[in-house]
Amino acid sequence: MNAVTPIRASDADEVELTILMPCLNEAETLAVCIDKAKDYLKRANVTGEVLIADNGSTDGSREIAEAHGARVVPVAQKGYGAALQGGIAAARGRYVIMGDADDSYDFASLDAFVGRLRGGADLVMGNRFQGGIETGAMPFLHRYLGNPVLSFLGRLFFRIPVRDFHCGLRGFRADSIRALDLSTTGMEFASEMVVRSALAGLAIEEVPTTLKPDGRSRPPHLRTWRDGWRHLKFLLMYNPRWLFFIPGLALCGGGLALALLLLFGPFQLNTTMELDLNTFMAACFMAVAGTQLLSFGVLSRHYAEITGILPTTSRADWLSKSISTDRIALNAGMIFVAGLAFFAYALVSWAQLGFGPLNDSEIPRIVVLGLTMVVIGLQAFFSAFLLGVLEIPVKRRRALADGLPAQPAGPQ
Repeated sequence: MNAVTPIRASDADEVELTILMPCLNEAETLAVCIDKAKDYLKRANVTGEVLIADNGSTDGSREIAEAHGARVVPVAQKGYGAALQGGIAAARGRYVIMGDADDSYDFASLDAFVGRLRGGADLVMGNRFQGGIETGAMPFLHRYLGNPVLSFLGRLFFRIPVRDFHCGLRGFRADSIRALDLSTTGMEFASEMVVRSALAGLAIEEVPTTLKPDGRSRPPHLRTWRDGWRHLKFLLMYNPRWLFFIPGLALCGGGLALALLLLFGPFQLNTTMELDLNTFMAACFMAVAGTQLLSFGVLSRHYAEITGILPTTSRADWLSKSISTDRIALNAGMIFVAGLAFFAYALVSWAQLGFGPLNDSEIPRIVVLGLTMVVIGLQAFFSAFLLGVLEIPVKRRRALADGLPAQPAGPQ
């Protein structure tokens, strides 16, 4: 491992590095972690501090930390993310390296992290799969399912060059991460840090690190399915394209293609299998569901942009300029009227038959098509007004910022 670059003389009066550990009842392992971190600072000639973000320990962890020379900041709000937020806010170092206080990470080997941070990286992630995972250090589901799948989704959704999305040992520039205003309080904080860093255009790098079995006799705080779901939920909520647009396009495109194939009559697959009215109805249902997902995608992406949750892109900017409550409502009304026209045509055609039995599926097809358009029109119409509702607080804030009188919130 490369040695850490010596600090400059001008930095000697500064705290260059904070080694941060979130802590909740870690009396068994906290002392050894602190001692390793302090030994590292001394060996590498790095001006720094060891900071313990205590999340309400009742086993004497706080007293142990202070006895071993660490600074302790109490964090009242419960949760892994809450503890780290409190620690990051209190850190004095220009750089912060965070890691669990269970002795599973080696705080004596931080050279690669510090070197990358000094080299200009904003966030340096550890990669346990490259550095080595000792037997028993990571549960089977985490190692072969949870971490690989969630890391793959993170790379797919956000194009982040990180192979180990949830490594607990990572370093970052304190000012860069504070500027992100991270907000999650649970284990999903690990995902939020990486995703928000990528969306903000921060420089993210990765270095190998090792993982060994922790030294605790109690079960870990991490809950496999609960926390895995929270990570997945966060990844999806910050990517409307994969949550709404892609499934919506697949359903809408597939449904429309199948509906067009069957619009004028059945389709013979082979001598024994034929697609007819039932398949046509299923295709129309697919189109309705797909349209709903697409409307959710439009609303969520637009709202995320105007509120600053997600950064502006060329596509998102085009979307914001292209949609409005009036425009969507107008098009929805046209679709609704067209659907009623198809339904009326089918009703008149049936009346001409004396409202008797239908010997072919032409009229039922027209009825289903008309009702599908009516439903899509209604969905789009009310989505248009939901868009208007979502824009009200944003427009009020903008008006106040420009010194204009805000519009009233409701009827006077």
